[in-house]
Amino acid sequence: MDQTQAIWIRDPLSILADGAERGLVVRGGKIVELVPRGREPVTANAVAYDAGAHVVLPGLINTHHHFYQTLTRALPAALDRELFPWLQALYPVWARLTPESLHLGVSVAMSELLLSGCTTTTDHHYVFPAGLEEALDIEVAAAQRLGIRVLLTRGSMNRPQKDGGLPPDSVVQDEDTILADSERVVAKYHQRGEDAMTQIALAPCSPFSVTTSLMRATATLADKLDVRLHTHLAETEDENKFCEQMHGCRPLDYLEQCGWLNARAWLAHGIYFNPDEMGRLGKAGTAISHCACSNQILASGCCPVCEMEEAGVSIGLGVDGSASNDESNLMQEVRAAFLLQRARYGVGRVSHKDALRWATKGSAACIGRPELGEIAVGKAADLALFKLDELRFSGHGDPLAALVLCGAHRADRVMVGGNWMVKDGAIPDLDLPDLIRRHSAAARAMREG
Repeated sequence: MDQTQAIWIRDPLSILADGAERGLVVRGGKIVELVPRGREPVTANAVAYDAGAHVVLPGLINTHHHFYQTLTRALPAALDRELFPWLQALYPVWARLTPESLHLGVSVAMSELLLSGCTTTTDHHYVFPAGLEEALDIEVAAAQRLGIRVLLTRGSMNRPQKDGGLPPDSVVQDEDTILADSERVVAKYHQRGEDAMTQIALAPCSPFSVTTSLMRATATLADKLDVRLHTHLAETEDENKFCEQMHGCRPLDYLEQCGWLNARAWLAHGIYFNPDEMGRLGKAGTAISHCACSNQILASGCCPVCEMEEAGVSIGLGVDGSASNDESNLMQEVRAAFLLQRARYGVGRVSHKDALRWATKGSAACIGRPELGEIAVGKAADLALFKLDELRFSGHGDPLAALVLCGAHRADRVMVGGNWMVKDGAIPDLDLPDLIRRHSAAARAMREG
């Protein structure tokens, strides 16, 4: 697409922005103008795109995922289990990952996310069986083909079962290998600046799968390389007990001891923090990725989102792995987060706009990208356009509320950096039936061993 050509997204049915009733103008990958009611664009020669049938949102941002897990959705051996036994059932299957199956798994995950209106996604890849040493390279290549922004985290595990951890020996690596590859992928792929399409963060998996030495060394390396940090924390009561038994303290205390309690880090789940810990998170600038679907399916608990925000903690949304969600649909995650938190806090404290805010501005704060997640002049031209012409929307009143309450799940148009990456509900040049066929065959081969 010609980035010098201005595009007027004209007269939307509704838009998640103030003073943009007649839409917005995009040029050079940025939003250059909002057009208020009764006005015309001042930008010269803008080509109009008629958005009269569309609800326009900032591109949604996914702050926690495990792409490879699309290969183990609804795995019989892992059904109806809580987190630790669920992991123990899945690790042997994940140990069979190959470069080809990973390529298919990440392609499915990112395609599903794009089609749901997601323009930026993270991924937390932490399993490295023999032969999969270049997992991050595979992910970068797939993201570049699809045109989605990514913050890929170089995950790690180095505490196997024989050393008191959960994962088997076959999926862990030693500390020196992990740190060397972390430096390699940051040097090779990490882009800086507001136009960045590919970024890298460092992400030891969890307190029960990595050593204290690796946690501390990773924090030091992230500071040296100026990249973000990510891990799972306070997801279950079992994790709290593990930390108290193994380290003699609660998970957040352990995190602070390892040099992680700072604005560089964002944490997945954050269910079991007490009020004092929430205050410490807010003061440190450490953000939380709320994973509503995964937390419900594994019965882990409910993130106290309102208390977190009152303590100054930024909240984003994450679909989490497709073996615990079991989908990669961020618009559906918005609805799930809305329903879960509405049930917890009541109608006076949580609205559909809160859930949309978590998936946009809140998620942008999680990943340190303030230029994303908002329709405003100077922000990135990342947009998700939804039609309300499906049976599920018939009879709706408020279009923005209808997206959440009526269960929108597929965007009609998605723009990333000023380029249309989804058109008419499809990803151009992607043979979706063929991808599904090959991905399903790879999943079957992993299940059957």
